This record gives sequence, structure tokens and C-alpha cells, in this order.
Amino acid sequence: MVRQPARASSGRYVSRLTGGTLAIIMAGGRGERLRDLTAHRCKPATPFGGKFRIIDFVLSNCVNSGIRQISILTQYKAQSLIQHVQYGWGYLRGEFGEFIEVVPAQQQLGPVWYRGTADAVHQNIELIVSHRPKHVLVLAGDHIYKMDYGPMIAYHVEKGADITVGVVEVPARESRNFGVLTATEWNRVTKFAEKPEAPDTLPTRPDTILASMGIYVFNTQLLETLLAADAANETSVHDFGKNILPEAIAGNKQVFAYPFQDVKTRAQSYWRDVGTIDAYYDANLELVHVRPELNIYDEDWPIWTYQGQRPPAKFILDEDGRRGMAVNSMVSGGCIISGAVLRESLLFSDVRIEERSSIHRSVILPHAEIGRGCAISRAIIDEGCEVPDDMHIGVEPEADARRFHLTESGVVLVTADMLRALRGG
Repeated sequence: MVRQPARASSGRYVSRLTGGTLAIIMAGGRGERLRDLTAHRCKPATPFGGKFRIIDFVLSNCVNSGIRQISILTQYKAQSLIQHVQYGWGYLRGEFGEFIEVVPAQQQLGPVWYRGTADAVHQNIELIVSHRPKHVLVLAGDHIYKMDYGPMIAYHVEKGADITVGVVEVPARESRNFGVLTATEWNRVTKFAEKPEAPDTLPTRPDTILASMGIYVFNTQLLETLLAADAANETSVHDFGKNILPEAIAGNKQVFAYPFQDVKTRAQSYWRDVGTIDAYYDANLELVHVRPELNIYDEDWPIWTYQGQRPPAKFILDEDGRRGMAVNSMVSGGCIISGAVLRESLLFSDVRIEERSSIHRSVILPHAEIGRGCAISRAIIDEGCEVPDDMHIGVEPEADARRFHLTESGVVLVTADMLRALRGG
């Protein structure tokens, strides 16, 4: 069992620490396990939760934590991400040293693009050092969670750590999706294995592992040294999990685990890696529950985003078989439910659903249009889809597998490209 970290000495102490921290958000990943959802966008730009993008959660965590110097490293199909950040995150004040900057891959150190997470940071080390941060907070831009980074940075300082790694407890059967840590009773990390088949488990819980959240606090000078050594190693794949952390541990650096827990209850806080179609589907639909674990209505920790000026959602027609209604669902602005029934589903902005259609336990992304007489169940309908009249999705698995993408758990992913292919256009 990992020992609960001590709380920071005071709010002012944490504030000073976060004010001197530069956040580096890794947002260049394709998210291959999300398949066609990331055919035209990077994973951090994928819509989530009715009105947000995935990256909004880590950006909101930074701003709410008092970290106002943020660099976003991009590479794969970043245009929609860049536009989103420009439209919605341009309110910080440069004259006060605050910024959120999008940094494209620029081949800074030769004719190579980013070769790994560590190489991405190394290629921008001059930019990082120019801001003169005392600490560098490296963050994954593709997870869903709410976290105050201040106590983690304070814990890093109080421990005298060289590197601190945010960790969560997950079932051991999922080890091949995570970096796995082995730690002492006092949270000193003794081993880091990237996606092992036979992971070290918790001493008292053989079915549970400590998984990396992709969150690292580094002392700036040490980060620069470690990255330079890694760049000179021709056998390295230049990855934080595969190379930097194991090398630091082997070199007897002070590496500590920081468990992501509620300070008062010690219960593990909400954190989701929405890296697969099934995980993405489940995390979105959790939000329609009566009391979801992720509270996006929390006024003390708002999730900031960009959203266009849209009218309220509208429900029209009130006849048997043509009644516009939504039950146990979330419906975003600009939607029109015209004589259709929506149950246990989540609609993003500007969705249109025509009469006599039924939607059950589905996630409908922005600007999708569902025709008349459709039946859709356990599906993700991607942005901009135009589902023709009388189409059934999630009803006949064999037909779904031929036309669309069907996951092992039976979730159907439908994209605009797939629908165009069916039309022969």
C-alpha cells in the first residue's frame, strides 16, 4: 500500500511553488487505439463530455492550480487542437508572465521529428530553460481527471525528490496499458517497468498495481541533464517511461510516487485513460448517471473550454410516436430533438435528431444529423455524421461489423468517412 502524501504546509506555499512551475503538456499523440475517432484529429482534441475537448481537463487543472506558464507540444494532426486553444485559451496575461503556447514540432535538433516523449521535451529544452522555471511539470494531454497539482509539487519539495511520479491503483490485468511502479512503504520508487506482462503488484493486494498517470515533476536542471544523456544514447527510444525513469532509478536518483488520492478520505480520485473506444464510450456515458464520479458541475473546480454562441437545446412535437424527449440524458446547446426519443445518452452541440428515431445509450458528437425512423443503440456517432433515414445501428452486430467498427464489448463506432463509403461517395 502506498502511503498517503503529506499535505502542503500552507496554501501560500503551494501558490509560490505553482507560480514557479512550467507545465509541458504532451499533446502530439495519435491515439491509435481510438481508431477512426483520431483519423482527422489528435487524441487530446477529441470531444468529450458534451462540450469539452480532452485537453481541456489538463489545461483546467493547470489554471485552477495556479500554473499559468504552459507549453503544449504538438505533432500529429494538430490543427483542430491549435484552433481550439487559440479560440478558448487566449485569456492569460502575457505582461504578467502568463501564457499558454502551442509549440509545433520543428526539428530543432536535426532532420528528425519527435522520436518519443523524452525527445519531444529535449528538442524544446532551450524554450523550457528560457522561462527559468524552478520545476517542470510534464503532463499527458489525453486523460480525464481533476487534480490540484500544487500539493504534488509541494510533496516533491518536502521529500527532496529529484523526480515525482503521479500514480493510481489499477487492476493488474491492465498492466500492458501502463507504466508500472514498484515503491517502498515511504513511496520511494525502486523500479519502473513500461507495460510489463508480469508486473510487480502491491504487497498486500496481488491483483493491483501502481500505474503511472503520465505526470512527472522534475527539477529543471536535472531534467536537462537526463535528457541530454538520453539523446546521446543511440540505443534509447527516447521515452520517459522506457528510458528516463528507469535510468534515473538505476542512477540512484530520488524518485518518489505521489498517489492520486483524496486528501481527507484517502480514496483514489477519479482518473480515466480514455485510450480505447470502449473506455471513451464508458467515460462519456458515466456522466449521465444520477451521481457520476466525475462532477463537471463543480463550481470550485470548473472545466474551462471554448464554445460557440449557440441557442438552447430544443425538444419539439408531442404526439404518440412523434414526441421529442430525453430521459436520463445530457443534451448540449444547439441541439434539436424533433419527435425523437433519447434515453441514457449524451449529445454534443448542434446535433439534430428527426422524428420517430430512438437513441439509446449512445454518444453523439457535434454537428451530427440523425434521420427519420432511425434506431441507434450502444453507439458513438462521430462529428459531422449524416445518418440516413431508417438506418439501424447497434441492433444487428453482424451488419454493424460489416459497415462500421464494432468493439469486443459491442460498441459501434460510426464516422462520416464510413457513411460516405456506404453511399459510394
